[in-house]
Amino acid sequence: MAQTMNIAELPLPQLEVLKSQLDQEVEFLTSSITQLKVVQTKYVEAKDCLNVLNKNNEGKELLVPLTSSMYVPGALHDVETVLIDVGTGYYVEKNVTDAKDFFKRKTEFLTKQIEKIQPALQEKHAMKQDWSWMLLVFTIFAYTTGLLS
Repeated sequence: MAQTMNIAELPLPQLEVLKSQLDQEVEFLTSSITQLKVVQTKYVEAKDCLNVLNKNNEGKELLVPLTSSMYVPGALHDVETVLIDVGTGYYVEKNVTDAKDFFKRKTEFLTKQIEKIQPALQEKHAMKQDWSWMLLVFTIFAYTTGLLS
């Protein structure tokens, strides 16, 4: 069971520690959402790239990346199957339709994860704003009453 506390009774150093913890939580949640969106964008782009795999493009020349800045010429021979990186160095061969479905499922999963985290982030942002006001009021009160000099 969660324990409640009256934050008005906490000393300023403890309030600052709690605010710092809240800042860290907001930063972590924001970073998590950003990372999920980056991965989601990669899946959307991968799914979109599958649209060029059709009989009209079979045999066409293309550049094959060896690194992010080095390419070699190649030709598109198989427009019916692709290798999908499923993580930790493992690849799965799929036909284009199954690959599109895979990327669609991954994108939907990430969307759901983002939707789960978003309310927690909004709540933490609101709490952070409340804490900031509380600290400001407490500090002003402490200076005006001589508690802090």
